[in-house]
Amino acid sequence: MTVHFIGAGPGDPDLITVRGLNLIKSCPVCLYAGSLVPEAIVAAAPEGARVVDTAPMTLDEIIDEIVAAHEKGEDVARVHSGDPSIYGATAEQMRRLDALGIPYDVTPGVPAFAAAAAALKTELTIPEVAQTIIVTRTAMQSSKMPEGEDLTTLGKSGATLAIHLSVRNLGEIHRQLAPLYGEQCPVIVAYRVGWPDEQFIHGTLATIKDKVKAKKITRTALIFVGPALKAGQEFRDSALYDAQHVHVLRPKKKATA
Repeated sequence: MTVHFIGAGPGDPDLITVRGLNLIKSCPVCLYAGSLVPEAIVAAAPEGARVVDTAPMTLDEIIDEIVAAHEKGEDVARVHSGDPSIYGATAEQMRRLDALGIPYDVTPGVPAFAAAAAALKTELTIPEVAQTIIVTRTAMQSSKMPEGEDLTTLGKSGATLAIHLSVRNLGEIHRQLAPLYGEQCPVIVAYRVGWPDEQFIHGTLATIKDKVKAKKITRTALIFVGPALKAGQEFRDSALYDAQHVHVLRPKKKATA
């Protein structure tokens, strides 16, 4: 018996991995985070499978479901949104399973920031503009941020920021980042990426709060901040395909007579 932690991707059923989908199809028990994982994904569970939405459940109740499956020798598909390594609340589940001696593995998924960039047809790392992506959040009602991970500190890098779980904290994001990125720094709020009601709200640090308020968006959104988002900007080409850039797979051509 194995518990399979599966990243289901951001919402579009087509964005789950082949491995993840095959595991869901094979497991007699499927526990899924129903607030973020669409039912279309877990509809692939085999006929007669026990399919449970864990959104209203506590950690103890989820572990009880897994223990019951373990006692029956039944594999469990534990389906989370996005990729389980990013704000998946999987670490505490794994800690409990380690203590109980219940085996598990992890199948990665498409993270929301990658799916959003794909939908926007944009690259988040632009040569000589931004070569770093920081995935972070702000402290609201959840656990506090560790020392040194506040936006004022992270923003000093000038990196592209992908800020999760913070769409109700846009005022604080503006306060901390405007002195570092400038009032006119591009911001994109990606709402329910991969779902039928997906939206992208474009603005700046100065304007995005009012734009999001007008759309009445209060949850399930990702916030991009950074100069790499500027549409139509001029920037140098990457060295990767530069004819003058020599590397082991494209050695310097010998001169011909």
